[in-house]
Amino acid sequence: MSSNKSFSQKTAIEGVRHILVVGSGKGGVGKSTLSLNVSVALAKLNLKVGLLDGDLYGPSLPRLTGTLYLKPELNQDKKLLPLRRYGINLLSMGHLVEEESPLVWRGPMLFKAIEQFFRDVSWGDLDILVIDLPPGTGDVALTIAQKVPVSGGIVVSTPQNLSLVDTKKALNMFHQIEIPVLGVVENMSSYKESSGKDVSLFPKGQIDIYLKEKKIDKLAEISFHPHIALSSEAGVPFLESQVDSKEAQSFFQVARKIKSHLFSSN
Repeated sequence: MSSNKSFSQKTAIEGVRHILVVGSGKGGVGKSTLSLNVSVALAKLNLKVGLLDGDLYGPSLPRLTGTLYLKPELNQDKKLLPLRRYGINLLSMGHLVEEESPLVWRGPMLFKAIEQFFRDVSWGDLDILVIDLPPGTGDVALTIAQKVPVSGGIVVSTPQNLSLVDTKKALNMFHQIEIPVLGVVENMSSYKESSGKDVSLFPKGQIDIYLKEKKIDKLAEISFHPHIALSSEAGVPFLESQVDSKEAQSFFQVARKIKSHLFSSN
């Protein structure tokens, strides 16, 4: 790991007050779905919110928001204008290239694209820009940490120890690249049967023990709900279609804790 000097030359994004990154040590834990729904929840808590899809190789935001065939326009300064949906500003590499077109890019092109998302996009006046990181501990998170001041990060995990191993890596990465950890979200923690009984989808691992030992906040436990997957397929955030559900309230719980962390002293 390089010295702290690598993270000293950061430039804020024009108009953006706070940057929050959402990461996971592995794929398939629902990170992008959580990023979107928490962003919508933050907007419903009267914050001005943007959401950037940081997964350049496997962008999912266009499908999650029903904006797959929409393209951002340029303003008079030749900067990209994010799309506007569900009360938030959105942008993804998937809005700029065809869905079936692979990005066969080496590192320098990746770094340049990330820089352009920060400098060549007119994000507007935002309280918070949420960046949905790609899974793992690769170049994108490191580049973001070097380029812009990040106010905090959250990590998404599922309950079992197989996921906890990778969650620890993501948390350690945030520590190494000097991103304050706001907490961990345990996703798909259980499933409620029609009888009302909660059933575990995964074997319960040692995530609670680990978080308590490290004094890391568990921001929420979010249950699995079939309509979350259906909403994702339909391109409508779950928080829009099932706003009064228990799971929706869990997304609001995460959003309120983020708001408290970032804005309580402002």
